[in-house]
Amino acid sequence: MAYIPLILAAVIIAWFVAAYNKLVRFRNQIKNAWHQIDVQLKRRYDLIPNLVEVVKDYMAYEQETLTRVIEARGAALSAKGPAAQAKAEGILTETLKSLFAVVERYPELKANQNVASLQEELTGTENKISFARQFYNDSVMTYNNAIQSIPTNFIASFFHFAQEAYFETEPESRAAPKASLR
Repeated sequence: MAYIPLILAAVIIAWFVAAYNKLVRFRNQIKNAWHQIDVQLKRRYDLIPNLVEVVKDYMAYEQETLTRVIEARGAALSAKGPAAQAKAEGILTETLKSLFAVVERYPELKANQNVASLQEELTGTENKISFARQFYNDSVMTYNNAIQSIPTNFIASFFHFAQEAYFETEPESRAAPKASLR
């Protein structure tokens, strides 16, 4: 009979340690997921100057487009946190789309193997970024659910586990693109 309180205390302590460790694992998974996004973004940022360098000689009249791409890249490089990064990435994506639209107007540029290769690499990188963002948001959801659910929410509040922000797209990027067959 005297062992019951000791066994009960051991069970509570074991549960407490397991719950705390689970929250730490989830928080670290979010950090890892964010670093995976960062790795893919770095790859993207490294490809952009190469693309600009290849196309700038062909696009003497399109310097404004190239300048916007370079400025958007700089803003994305300096963005901190999911919200600022998402906004900067949205702007960079839009400027890259406008660059690719301009490339389409130059047949000799469109046929250039270096440009085609860089566009293909950027497209592949965009897909990797998309998957990394999805993994990040899934990790945030799992973590936020854990810190809001009973009974782990007591441990989360005691140790100041705060909710994490999702990587959200800008509202402008949700609009359907306008298609014209003319």
